[in-house]
Amino acid sequence: MKTIAVFTGNRAEYGLQYPVLKAIDKHNQLQYKLIVSGAHLDSNFGETIKEIKSDGFKIDYQVNIELDEKESYATPKAIGTGILSISNALNEIKPDFLLVYADRFEGFAAVIAGTQMNIPTAHIEGGDITEGGALDDSVRHAMTKLSHIHFTTNEQATNRLLAMGEASWRVNTVGFPAIDLIADNNFASSEELVDKYKIDLNKPLVLFTQHSVTTEFELADSQILPSLEALKDLSDENYQIIITYPNNDIGGIKIIEAINNFFKNTKNKNIQIHQSLGRYDYHGILSLASSKKNRIVCVGNSSSGIKETPAFYCPTVNIGSRQKGRLRALNVIDANYNKEEIYKAIKKCSTDSDFISSCQRVENPYGVGDAGKKIAKILAEIDIDLKKLLRKEMTLKGVKTKEGFK
Repeated sequence: MKTIAVFTGNRAEYGLQYPVLKAIDKHNQLQYKLIVSGAHLDSNFGETIKEIKSDGFKIDYQVNIELDEKESYATPKAIGTGILSISNALNEIKPDFLLVYADRFEGFAAVIAGTQMNIPTAHIEGGDITEGGALDDSVRHAMTKLSHIHFTTNEQATNRLLAMGEASWRVNTVGFPAIDLIADNNFASSEELVDKYKIDLNKPLVLFTQHSVTTEFELADSQILPSLEALKDLSDENYQIIITYPNNDIGGIKIIEAINNFFKNTKNKNIQIHQSLGRYDYHGILSLASSKKNRIVCVGNSSSGIKETPAFYCPTVNIGSRQKGRLRALNVIDANYNKEEIYKAIKKCSTDSDFISSCQRVENPYGVGDAGKKIAKILAEIDIDLKKLLRKEMTLKGVKTKEGFK
């Protein structure tokens, strides 16, 4: 029986880890120890630890990471305190593997803690690209070079890890874990959503989330303003608007304040604001787009708008630079921080029958829905040879040829 320490630091990450945790829990050769941290414990961002508990997972450790979202130096301070706290948890767990997801500062702290304690560390979603001004790429690639086993979501990502000098036996292309839940229809039904959110499926619905671009955090409130203005105009045209809070990145509080200040005096019943919908309801709303008669549009700059919407055939408006370079399907329209561009893009996604029909035929580049089981199987079968796992070799020799470096 191998013990897998699983770290989760925010709602989006947990939603993607859910099928992996389920697969580990069901595997007869694995057990998980769950470390919960970051925004999960923050009431300002929905205190989403409640969602983890309601899903039936046992939480073994709660690790507080304090972050003042208004100051740039707060992030490295949070990483430092996170390393200390997570190290204490790992020292008690003494896992065979540490499993960490993606590219956020909380996960970065976990990877540093684990690898410096000589714990074999597995990283999910290495090799992805987001060139839009967030720190995600730098953090993600640093996590790759520290980690010992890699689970990628697509072949392009795998190729990037190999090009970074990672040995091929360490890299596994497993697909995107969120697709597991979608393939299993593990999300809220239309009846549940109509009852809970009082939505009218005869009217268009916009699901909106806009995060801070962390290298431009001081612009976070001004960058979201054109989006809010466009949403206000659409709500006046009887569009239903569901707004969720951003992640707890630096600049996130500015966005929350901007949302609440902009709509504080509105009495428009078409606008709803929620701290978090939870993965179950969020995917449920996206799934409404699978029916041609519904007009559902995902809007904002969340990676879910790029990676998860193709599975639901949901038209998407991607705002600004945050997801630049991300592998995407043809259901995505890009818009700048401009009210008219955002408005027109949402109208196209909700009224252009040709575009809506084309979204129903998109090919999803992120797999078919068995990533969780693949990850669990690999973790169960891999030999815990610490000398081999921990001593990372560089496969690139630095030899210059006509074709480039090898």
